[in-house]
Amino acid sequence: MFPFSFEWIWDMSHMVFHGGLWYALSIIGLGMTFCVIKSVVDTMQGKGAHGEEHGHH
Repeated sequence: MFPFSFEWIWDMSHMVFHGGLWYALSIIGLGMTFCVIKSVVDTMQGKGAHGEEHGHH
């Protein structure tokens, strides 16, 4: 059953499940968006270039 189905009934179990689902998906989406934006900004600033020394042999 999906929320767009005419047989859908918003009872408490559906609200709790979908609330938790969208909360978790929002946290994951925000985290991934932050990582993508940070990597783009770091790349544009030249951080992490191959020419830098990090003390590795």
